[in-house]
Amino acid sequence: MKVIKVGTRKSKLAMTQTQQLVDQLKKLHPERDFVLVPYTTKGDRLTHVSLQEIGGKGVFVKEIERALLAGEIDMAVHSLKDMPAKLAEGCALGAISQREDVRDCLIFRQAGQTLADLPEGALIGTSSIRRQVQLQAQRPDLAFKPLRGNIDTRIKKLEEGEYDAIVLAMAGLNRLGWLDQSRLHIQPLETSLCLPAISQGALAVECREEDEELRQLLATVQDEKTAAEVAVERVVLAQMNADCTFPIAAFAQKNGQDYQLEAMLAKEDGQCVFVSLKGQDGQQLAEQAVRQLADKGAVGMPWLKK
Repeated sequence: MKVIKVGTRKSKLAMTQTQQLVDQLKKLHPERDFVLVPYTTKGDRLTHVSLQEIGGKGVFVKEIERALLAGEIDMAVHSLKDMPAKLAEGCALGAISQREDVRDCLIFRQAGQTLADLPEGALIGTSSIRRQVQLQAQRPDLAFKPLRGNIDTRIKKLEEGEYDAIVLAMAGLNRLGWLDQSRLHIQPLETSLCLPAISQGALAVECREEDEELRQLLATVQDEKTAAEVAVERVVLAQMNADCTFPIAAFAQKNGQDYQLEAMLAKEDGQCVFVSLKGQDGQQLAEQAVRQLADKGAVGMPWLKK
């Protein structure tokens, strides 16, 4: 029985979360062997420029998808938030695993601080426009400076005094064990304060569309609730013709047959527009959310489909 080659980005977070997912597969299928194949993507190499400047859509997945289609690997594990709404032709989502904490968080250089009591003009590190506009809605006096690189690098820059606080995803910190370290001064940002990126906290396993045997194996780690929720969020992504670099957010929660969907779009003047909807048809709910965002002032935004 052949070894299954698993593509992943080379960062510590990507390698860790890929190994965690492979461990789930091994537990269910102890007869199968897996090997990780790391890649350095365009998004990983060009950390000195913004993601918007280097192409936005798929900068963390395109090279891995090419390797998948070329047969160099059999499957790949991605942070679903990094994946464009449309996959490369010939690729398919084999599974979406159980979602981690969806929230963002602030990490402060000094203990005992919160967003509310940061000094006026405090410098916040983030390269996410989505995060910036939502925090500015609460604290318009704050200053922002781009921050890219892996989690360890970002935390080091904070501790060296380059920023007063930085914004990171709780999911990544938890997967790397950072939340167990008391040296970090963390304030989780509730979704009512900062809506997460579309699909934040969810991992996706990508494989070749034609590989039916592997797809059946991957389906065993699928979390149906997570898959249903992120599917609704990704309709918003597709309808807006957007990617993870755009100032949009969507968070769907499924309870029984009902979906609760919160969505946000930042207008060109930086103002955040929010909608909140509830219903049983996730597709229709997402499409309705996009229409309502447009009705509230998003008309003419460059990333909205004409």
